[in-house]
Amino acid sequence: MRWFRNASVVAVAVAATLGLAACGGSDSGDKPAAQGKGGAPIVVASFNFTDSQILAEIYAQALEAKGYPVTRKLNLGSRELIYPSLKSGELQFIPEYQGAAITTGFGKEAGKTAQEEHEQLAKLFEPSGVGLLNFAAAEDKNTYIIKSDLAKEKGIASISDLKKLDKVVMAGPPECEKRLPCFKGFTDVYKLTNISFQTIQEAGPRVQQLKSGAVTVIPVDSVSPLTGDPAYTVLKDDQNIVPTENVVPAVNKKVLDERGADFANAVNAVSAKLTTDVMRDLNKRVDSDGERAEDVAKDWLGQAGL
Repeated sequence: MRWFRNASVVAVAVAATLGLAACGGSDSGDKPAAQGKGGAPIVVASFNFTDSQILAEIYAQALEAKGYPVTRKLNLGSRELIYPSLKSGELQFIPEYQGAAITTGFGKEAGKTAQEEHEQLAKLFEPSGVGLLNFAAAEDKNTYIIKSDLAKEKGIASISDLKKLDKVVMAGPPECEKRLPCFKGFTDVYKLTNISFQTIQEAGPRVQQLKSGAVTVIPVDSVSPLTGDPAYTVLKDDQNIVPTENVVPAVNKKVLDERGADFANAVNAVSAKLTTDVMRDLNKRVDSDGERAEDVAKDWLGQAGL
C-alpha cells in the first residue's frame, strides 16, 4: 500500500503557501502542452515515487498521441498535498491506487475486491467533482517476502505459515508497527505470537538485514524487482490484511464531460494493458537500470500499440 510514503498534513500548508509548481517535478520538468484537440491542457499529476511517475507519463503520452493537450505536474508528494488541488481542479488527472486512496485518502475501510473498491472510491470522490475511469489489473501494494531457502526448509508459503517458526522478526518503517495491513495485522488478524517488530526506515537497509538473516520478513512493493527474485519468496496474504491496490485514473469530472467518450476510451485502452508484471519491469528499468520514466513509458506504449 502507498501509505508508506505519506507526508504529514503540515505539508498541505506548505503547498498552499508555495504553490504546487514549487513542490517539485520529474526529471522532465513541466513539459509544454501538446497541441491537439483544443481546449486547455489536461493537468496530469503524480505522487513522489517511481511507479506513480511512470504511470503518469504513460497516460500523458497516450493522450498526447491522440492529440490531447497535456501539462505534467509530476513528483508532487503525498495525498495530503495532492488531494486539495485535485478537488479544486488545479490538478485534473492522477493515476491512483484504489485501496490506499480509500484508507489513506478518505480514512475508510476498503472493500474486499477491486470492483467493490472502485464503486466505493467513486462515491467518495463524487462530492469533490472527481470521477474514475476503468481500473487496471496492475497493482502496487505491500507484499511480504522472506528468504527462499528458509521458505523451502520450513515449508512456508503464506503469512499464516510463519507460525511454524520459533521466532519471527519483521523489519519495516515505523508506521508499519501500528498499521493493520502491516505488523498489526500479523499480530491481530494472523494471531502470530512469535513475532517482534524492528524499525528500519529505509528500504535498502531492510533488504540487507533480510539478506543477512538478521530479520525474517519485510514489506516491499508488489512491483519491486525483489518479488521476482528467486532468492526471495512472496508470502500469500491468506487473511487478506492488505486491500487490493489496482491502478485507477482519477479525473476531474469537468474534463470527463468536456472531452467525452473518445478521451475515456483512450485512457481505458491504456489501463486494459497495464499489469503488475509490466509495472515491475518498468520500475526496474528506472530504479535499477537508471532509465528515465518518460523513456520507459514511451517504449512500453510503442510495444503495446498505444
